[in-house]
Amino acid sequence: MNTEDTRAILTISLLAAFADGRKHEREHEQVRRIAEGLAQDAAVGLPQLVQDVLLKRVDVAGAAAALGSAEARQLAYEMAVGVCDADGAQSAAERAFLADLAQRLQLDGAEASAYSAQAETLAEAALPVAAAPAAGTKPVVDEAELDRAIVNAAVVNGALELLPESLSTLAIIPLQMKLVHRVGLAYGYPLDSGHVKDFLATAGVGLTSQYLEQAGRKLLGGLLGKGLFGGLGKQAVSSGLAFATTWALGHVAKRYYAGGRTLSAEMLRQSYTDLLQQARGLQAQYGPQIQQQARTLDTTKVMALVRGR
Repeated sequence: MNTEDTRAILTISLLAAFADGRKHEREHEQVRRIAEGLAQDAAVGLPQLVQDVLLKRVDVAGAAAALGSAEARQLAYEMAVGVCDADGAQSAAERAFLADLAQRLQLDGAEASAYSAQAETLAEAALPVAAAPAAGTKPVVDEAELDRAIVNAAVVNGALELLPESLSTLAIIPLQMKLVHRVGLAYGYPLDSGHVKDFLATAGVGLTSQYLEQAGRKLLGGLLGKGLFGGLGKQAVSSGLAFATTWALGHVAKRYYAGGRTLSAEMLRQSYTDLLQQARGLQAQYGPQIQQQARTLDTTKVMALVRGR
């Protein structure tokens, strides 16, 4: 794809990020930060694109018309679906946005609906239901086993970052939620999805902005949509973000729930930031495992992982 295609796809993705009109200003700021971070990877003027979207100087019709190939139109739709589903099931406004987008991109209606349904399945994946421990009992936590679970989850998500399918990127978020749920449960806190999302938001992890960063890096690096084994060698495409964020979230969840949820919001964010830096230093150590894991995954296995099968 050329630079014009890339700009148009990212414009559509940003329009999708603000399609429901309900996102908190904190999420808007994270999207702006992601755009500034991605700007160094390609001369597409992402910070300016964010301003154009927020000030309504661009629209879906113009961006869709700028796409020059069927592949680019399909990628634009897939990324928009991922952005809309990243923070949960689509709202009515997001469904309307995607329906209009599919029509403007001249996509097959049945195929577009099928892809959106797959993405919804990932976004709505239920967390395991568990009962609270009996009053006055304190769980016995196997710290070593929990640490292994965090590393395993981080390696799997690092592998998903290397895969070219859009759905693999979207799967990272529900798998992170499952990890936080597992950590909380180990310390006697049976969390539902609302609690987990609140924890992620308090730690400073924006769901929509995280998806946008992951998918944006794949797009700018030329990996998104490419053949599986043609893309695995492109380590430069992978920032290690998925491994690092997952590892950091698992360990900050350990600190938070082991301490009886007494960390303040500020302390939680600072702990996550510190752990994220620590996790980035581990990426090289686990790189071979991440590569090997990536070669064992496909869309069917990704869907099964999220569903817990």
